[in-house]
Amino acid sequence: MRDDAIGFVLKAGCAASECAEVAAWWPRHREAARTWRNPLDLAIAAGFAADRVGWAFASGYQAALHALFPGAPEDRICALCVTESEGNHPKAIKSTIRIQADARTLNGTKRWTTLGPEGALFFVAARDADAPGERPMLRLARVNSNAAGVRIEPMPATRFVPEVPHAQLAFENVRLREEDLLPGDGYDEYVKPFRTVEDIHVHAAVIAYLVREARRLSWPAFWIERATAQLHALRSLAAEDPSQPATHVALAGVLVLVKGLLEESEGFWSLACTDPAALRWQRDRDLFGVAAQARAQRLARAWQHLSAR
Repeated sequence: MRDDAIGFVLKAGCAASECAEVAAWWPRHREAARTWRNPLDLAIAAGFAADRVGWAFASGYQAALHALFPGAPEDRICALCVTESEGNHPKAIKSTIRIQADARTLNGTKRWTTLGPEGALFFVAARDADAPGERPMLRLARVNSNAAGVRIEPMPATRFVPEVPHAQLAFENVRLREEDLLPGDGYDEYVKPFRTVEDIHVHAAVIAYLVREARRLSWPAFWIERATAQLHALRSLAAEDPSQPATHVALAGVLVLVKGLLEESEGFWSLACTDPAALRWQRDRDLFGVAAQARAQRLARAWQHLSAR
């Protein structure tokens, strides 16, 4: 097992063969996972091996899931299923887990499940309908994609990273064993921290991808040096508690620097404007603005918590 994923991306060969679909990406991700056991190192190494942003994102997403769920199977594509028609806030979650005829059953629907059409194991957030109190109590359930009562419907490709599929899921009286339910509050212990864990791992994977392209296209060494510094910063943050306000403040600072790094890369991409990777970058770069509002809210809450102490 190698110890230094960041050193690896600075010296490994920088050619990457074309990868057009999940069936080609997944074996490459699994190959990286056999060498790099730490999820953040896996995100870096698999992102470096990606031939486009989409697969770097997919590998970062899988690595984030394994960071949050260490017991998740390594040989199966996993997905966190939270978003519904009204959003992903606890009040928007209408899916339910309830006891029926001495068994727990899951009912409801989900949207925008990343890699959903290819998913083998879903981590599904749903209300515990039998929990007392007015506040919605969310639980997380492990559900096999081939379980009775699970229906998977692919969604249209997105404008950016269209190679990464999404799905709508429907759960109709899906029977759950007690061991299928993860312990604790599903929102506070899993859904909420995953936003932070995902940001760290996905950005690390994409920066590693860009380092490979920077080396392949002979971008200036000073850009690669700053990118490497950001990878070290993200690696440090990956070891911190993702629920702590200080972690969110530090992550916000790192992402500001990452944003500057990405903006600076535009000039270098323009020098290779006919390169297929450059054309894909122009298409996919809007990915990084998708969660801007959620990140701003996370930062504002972090400062509020710190100011109240």
